[in-house]
Amino acid sequence: MKIDPKRLRLYAVTDRAWTHDAEGLLRQVAAAVDGGAGIVQLREKHMGQADFLAEAERFVALCREKGAVSIINDNVEIAAQTGADGVHVGQEDLEAGRTRELLGPDKLIGVSAHSVEEALAAQAAGADYLGVGAAFVTGTKTDAKPISRETIRAITAAVDIPVVAIGGISHDNILELKNCGLDGVAVVSALFAQADVKAAAEELLRLSEEIAR
Repeated sequence: MKIDPKRLRLYAVTDRAWTHDAEGLLRQVAAAVDGGAGIVQLREKHMGQADFLAEAERFVALCREKGAVSIINDNVEIAAQTGADGVHVGQEDLEAGRTRELLGPDKLIGVSAHSVEEALAAQAAGADYLGVGAAFVTGTKTDAKPISRETIRAITAAVDIPVVAIGGISHDNILELKNCGLDGVAVVSALFAQADVKAAAEELLRLSEEIAR
């Protein structure tokens, strides 16, 4: 499955830090999509499989209703069970080629990459898009080390698939990512920690259009 790079201009990644229940989380997702997020990733690092499945079913239904692309973080089984549009895997998760075998040809696979080598390996294994970073220091993933603008440029030049930057991106620093060959940005707190998620999405989308190639 190919993804339209325009869908990746604003890529929302959920985090429970700012809401304590599924209702709140889904309200935030709806607001992000209403504000212009074309793709949303459901990320639950500390949730049991049954609870994750129940939440993911509602999440996928909501994205489908609103016309957004639904991605499940790391969990290929749940992506398959819920009929999500795809899955995003990190370097330490299931290898992209194996993920493709499990999900089949019609689903999207996103892979995190931190170097040209990782990016080319992911593309060769069947990744549909890449998330590269960390673009800046980030509080969401404390172990994520920022990569240079040169590395981001080298990755976007080396691959033929769409690339989004992720990690510590906010409306204050997003324009520093101009001229990196990116298709968009993936954001967490820049959206979901804001009082008005929809307004934050509209502003980030406008800025992302400026940095997209």
